[in-house]
Amino acid sequence: MQPETPMMAPARSTSIALAQNRVLRNTYLLLAISMLPTIAGAWIGVATGFSFFAGNPVMGIVLFLAIAFGFMFAINKTKDSAAGVAVLLAFTFFMGLMLSGLLGAVLRMADGARLIAIAFGGTAAVFATMATLASTIKRDLGGMGKFLTIGAVMLIVGWVAFAFLQIPGLYVALALLGIVIFSAFMLYDLQRIINGGETNYITATLALYLDIFNVFQNLLALLGIGGSSD
Repeated sequence: MQPETPMMAPARSTSIALAQNRVLRNTYLLLAISMLPTIAGAWIGVATGFSFFAGNPVMGIVLFLAIAFGFMFAINKTKDSAAGVAVLLAFTFFMGLMLSGLLGAVLRMADGARLIAIAFGGTAAVFATMATLASTIKRDLGGMGKFLTIGAVMLIVGWVAFAFLQIPGLYVALALLGIVIFSAFMLYDLQRIINGGETNYITATLALYLDIFNVFQNLLALLGIGGSSD
């Protein structure tokens, strides 16, 4: 193998930077596209009254998690082919269906449309803030991943517990915790993509999509509680 010369180092750095920018650009593009099936799924779910949780909330959560993790497994298996994009978009359609129950409940409120707009604006503001921080913070945030994953698992356990206990205070606490955890995940994932820690735009899109989806869902849940108490 030929040793690297001083002339080759700048070219290699430029090539790495171009590859990182390409992953980031493709991720943002696919993330924007993924919102279309999400909206379609949500619209169909609201129009048809679709719900996994109406009959048995606990079984609904178990079924949702099984399907969601199945999709994520399939996305990771197909991430290096065009099929990965199709599976990802199918997953975002499914997530739109899952969001439709909350959207329908909020839309039935007098100011439901305004609350959804506020939740959307708040989520966009969180994303813009985390994107700015991810590009300016020099410290490597890689160590956050383990703690955030533990927090996400605890959050899932908390929602399963809520399905049994139905304690309003627990609902609020879990929604607040969800916003904090997935906002931090957003920062972590964005820095990882910007710094070249993620080289596949499909899995990068999946990570950011889940962050955005969960921030929006939890923020809308909190706003829905406030709107229902007016």
